[in-house]
Amino acid sequence: MALHDAMDGKRTMFSAANLRARHRIGDRSALALLVIALLVVCSVLALLFSVTTGASDASFLDVIANLAGSQDALNTRDRIIIFDIRMPRAILGFLVGGSLAVSGAIMQGLFRNPLADPGLVGVSSGAGLGAVVMIVLAGSFAAPLYVLLGIYALPLAAFGGGLASTWLLYRIATGHGRTSVATMLLAGIALGSLAGALTGLLVYMANDQQLRDLTFWGMGSLAGSTWTKISAAGPIILLSFAAIPFMARGLNAITLGEAAAFHMGVSVQRLKNIAIVSVAAATGASVAVSGGIGFIGIVVPHLLRMVIGPDHRFLLPASALLGGSLLIFADVLARTVVAPAELPIGIITAAVGGPFFLWILLRQRSRLTL
Repeated sequence: MALHDAMDGKRTMFSAANLRARHRIGDRSALALLVIALLVVCSVLALLFSVTTGASDASFLDVIANLAGSQDALNTRDRIIIFDIRMPRAILGFLVGGSLAVSGAIMQGLFRNPLADPGLVGVSSGAGLGAVVMIVLAGSFAAPLYVLLGIYALPLAAFGGGLASTWLLYRIATGHGRTSVATMLLAGIALGSLAGALTGLLVYMANDQQLRDLTFWGMGSLAGSTWTKISAAGPIILLSFAAIPFMARGLNAITLGEAAAFHMGVSVQRLKNIAIVSVAAATGASVAVSGGIGFIGIVVPHLLRMVIGPDHRFLLPASALLGGSLLIFADVLARTVVAPAELPIGIITAAVGGPFFLWILLRQRSRLTL
């Protein structure tokens, strides 16, 4: 009996040692922290690259010197170009790219599906509908609301549209206190189609100037970025970022399934509520100021998940940094590749993200056919 107990104890010890060894092998926290540090540096360089790229004669070192306090480093013309045109565009691009990437990471974690995206569940379509309603009807029915809200009218209308579509999703997909992910995805596709139809109707009602604005807005662009737009959309996006620490643990647990997450002490329904509202806020504000920019929410989290793993404590902040940096570089390409004209940034992200999405789909094909 003693020999048997000793052997059991040895097996238990070896088993625990094996588990610890496997944990060390699979632990990517050190790598994730290194990647986040590198992404911080990359984000700073991307911002500086954006504000120093273009027709102005100001160099990289001149901008750095001016930021350090040397007023003679830039003349008045260059100072206006850098600080009133390029810098708000770069900062807004970083906020929009980061919010779209974080929204994609949250939705993929919540639905346990690498193909999930705010556009897939109707959030982007609903946000777009809210923004189009405000643009087209600002001179008639929505005029009092536009005057009342001022610069916040468009982002709040987009947020309201995204939140309304989310509320409808919950009414359809939730029963007896539980939300069916499969039903939510299918309902999201249907609501997205309905929002697209209503958007098309409003576009048909628009005048020539509104139609031109809506056409370029629909393709996505950071042209016309101002400090006013940042002050309107920035607080909403930053508030959605502030919810990241409260979601990371729950999203990690929910990857094991909703039942397992519940037994681990996670309030699954509250997590879903926080996640959906955060995604609606971030996506709505981004859509309002930049239009339709696709695939950032799919490409960025998937790339990072392959490198640093699925731990949302690191995945969400890394997605914000990489998404912001990528959109800044895409914007620089959009305004320089056919200079002095400018490509809609949505065309560039779609040209890169479309093939990447197909690659993800092919990798997931065997799982999707089961």
